[in-house]
Amino acid sequence: MVTGPDGTALACGGWRTAAQATAEIKRMYVTPAARGHGLGRQILAALEGDARRRGMTQVILETGVANVAALALYTSRGYTPIASYVAHRDPHINRALRKSLAADPAGKGRPFRE
Repeated sequence: MVTGPDGTALACGGWRTAAQATAEIKRMYVTPAARGHGLGRQILAALEGDARRRGMTQVILETGVANVAALALYTSRGYTPIASYVAHRDPHINRALRKSLAADPAGKGRPFRE
């Protein structure tokens, strides 16, 4: 979680183990007032780094087709489209994405620090 100077939560995210060595990002949220300052990228990098340190080798996630900002973020961070991994999802509404968590020599997956 990222908090503002007054301790108010500004951004958060979480992941779970979806399959052996596969993390699924379940939630990412940035408050409307805090959007546009790179917090989504920082939360995503922290989630990926944590998953990598816990032995995950890939990340999957799902978002809505109308969530243009999220799709742009994920695409810019190396996520590629995959078939839905959730039964009965409508591909006209949802998009599933995947990213390999190969070694990170640049350290981009390091934990976020305020």
